[in-house]
Amino acid sequence: MTSASPRPLWRGRVLALIGIALFAFSLRSAVASLSPVLDHIRVDFDVPAWIVGAIGTAPPVCFALFGLLTPRLERRLGLERLTVVALVVVSAGLVARGLSTDAGMLAVTTAVIFAGVGVGNVLLPPLVKKYFPDRIGLVTTLYSTTMAFSTFLPPLFAVPVADAVDWRTSLGLWAVFSALAILPWVALLVRERAALAVDIEQANPRLFGRLWRLPLAWAVTVTFLVSSAVAYTSFAWLPSLLVDTAGVTPAQAGALLSLFAVMGLPAALVVPVLASRRRVIPVLFAVAVVAGLAAVAGLLWAPSAAPVLWVVLLGTTPLFFPLALALIGIRARTHETAVALSGFVQSIGYAIVAALPLGVGIVHDLTESWTIPLIALALVIVASIPAGVRLARPGTVEDEWERRHGRTW
Repeated sequence: MTSASPRPLWRGRVLALIGIALFAFSLRSAVASLSPVLDHIRVDFDVPAWIVGAIGTAPPVCFALFGLLTPRLERRLGLERLTVVALVVVSAGLVARGLSTDAGMLAVTTAVIFAGVGVGNVLLPPLVKKYFPDRIGLVTTLYSTTMAFSTFLPPLFAVPVADAVDWRTSLGLWAVFSALAILPWVALLVRERAALAVDIEQANPRLFGRLWRLPLAWAVTVTFLVSSAVAYTSFAWLPSLLVDTAGVTPAQAGALLSLFAVMGLPAALVVPVLASRRRVIPVLFAVAVVAGLAAVAGLLWAPSAAPVLWVVLLGTTPLFFPLALALIGIRARTHETAVALSGFVQSIGYAIVAALPLGVGIVHDLTESWTIPLIALALVIVASIPAGVRLARPGTVEDEWERRHGRTW
């Protein structure tokens, strides 16, 4: 990879910048729009608790599977074509989910949506590295901030739209944004001789074998895993937990879920820029861990005393998410390594996270309590501490491989 000197953000890259922002917005709205309207859906048909747990498990399962497949798909189709395919799948899935007639169809269409989202998750860091190699921190800030907006908006509007119209409209309206996101990428494909239409270095599947043996790759993976564990467990179960323990109404629980999501906004604005400063990383880890453990303690022992405070603190822990996204680009020298590291981090991270929402549902049904799930969440947060120690050291995954194995990456 040749280092590019900074140049104006908009020069020749307008479509790519708009495409990345719209793509990022489309990847999170589907995740956060379902749980607030489950009570509305249950008026039309039964949605058992195990189905809710399965739907909560669907995002990380799909993200893990397609995190593994995406590098190979990218080799065959290219970044832009695969981006268009992913967005078409997401759009179709969102419309179909709004037309669901039973719990099975609701689960299947949700899985289809998250198949497209899983591909998109892996593609975003390499897209940034391809079109903005001179502005990785800035553009990562842009798209992670956009993700934060698209995470807190759906739960904020889901119940009001469902009350005013119906839950089908509440779920399906987000397809408008994913459909709009297709347009700039189609335009880039049509513009075959664009100045920036250079071929990206192709992802080499054999790099996965090397990444398995590198502590730095695992440190980024654990950082990503903890963020995803807190986020997806909260999106699946936080409204129910708050209704059961804090005495809030379903509408208030939806608003608190939106507050949880909006807490990712300040992190998305500042964390990617700070990620390149090695001495700041331990501070970021300390803030995330302390806030997360304080939130779990509050939800365990005094849930109704200050539910807003507990949600704010819990929403601080996923600052690990923009940090991990930035580190994928920063801790890789080349596009090829960035694609491989992105697939490695997200596929393994989501594969482990996949068990948590379903496990929470099963344990809650068996114990009729939220105590064990909250303790398990606290243990997951504590597991991030060794990763923070490793990430405080400088270097890329290529550097670590060459240092440990004595040969060129």
